[in-house]
Amino acid sequence: MSSPFGALRLIVAPRANRGGVGLQLPALAVALEEHGLEYQVVEVTGVDEAERAAAQAARQAVRFVVVAGDDPTINGVVNGLVDTDGTPRRPDVVLGTAWSGSESDFPRTFGLDRAPHVVAKHLSTDHTMPIDVGIVELTGLDGKPARRLFANVAEVGWGAHLIRLSARLRPLGRFGQLLAAYGAIRTLDRQETVVKVAHTEPTLPVTELVVANCQFFSEAMKIAPRALPDDGKFNVQVFTGNRSQVFVMTQAIFRGEHLPNPRIVEWQSPTVWIAPPNPLPVAADGLLLGFTPATFRVAHHALRLKI
Repeated sequence: MSSPFGALRLIVAPRANRGGVGLQLPALAVALEEHGLEYQVVEVTGVDEAERAAAQAARQAVRFVVVAGDDPTINGVVNGLVDTDGTPRRPDVVLGTAWSGSESDFPRTFGLDRAPHVVAKHLSTDHTMPIDVGIVELTGLDGKPARRLFANVAEVGWGAHLIRLSARLRPLGRFGQLLAAYGAIRTLDRQETVVKVAHTEPTLPVTELVVANCQFFSEAMKIAPRALPDDGKFNVQVFTGNRSQVFVMTQAIFRGEHLPNPRIVEWQSPTVWIAPPNPLPVAADGLLLGFTPATFRVAHHALRLKI
């Protein structure tokens, strides 16, 4: 027996989530087999390999692609399944996720952060929903114009600094994360700049710009409780406080209780534009992508998600 969408292509990043994906894979395999699901495993070691594996699945007319990995791995798969203009490479493709640990935040919005036996049960049914995908145009890390899709949350400013520094200090574990947070506070260039959305374009002091398609990021922080991934709009937040604002509010953000706040400006908009005088780093789905100026827009219902 197979799923309603045919045999699934399981794209796995065993080293993701601090190796948690690899440890969970045997239990997931058992659960898939118990539900009679046919599958083929493709192991990848990074975002680029995940993107190529997903693009190959689309070329081979695979209808059901499931990813087991962290948010960067999911980002790679999304960029393999959808062109940078927001057009799916295979119109009837279904994306599934096999939640695999703390660094997989995208599935949380949909209640898919569950154990392998629950994930397998979900994958065996025919329930799906259309979801939006974000598109960001920016200056890439190589200094050239670039375009990238994202499924979950993009950031400009403090959070992107944190992602850059965390990658360097990752071997130090939690202590390295704390050092990265302090480093991001110390090096952030907080600037007064125009932030343009669909209906207004105020000038604001920007500590952190959040462009959220989904609700959770950074290991279960509920950054955007009002984000809906199928409504054709981003939840946009501009943190306008001092450079330590996001760090100081961490516990409130984990609970989704940081809003409303007089130092956070919030909108719902299908587009966002920011071009501060001095370029700020831009990240999405846990990946440092480049620098401002950056334009974000929604590709409405670009993917169908297995729920």
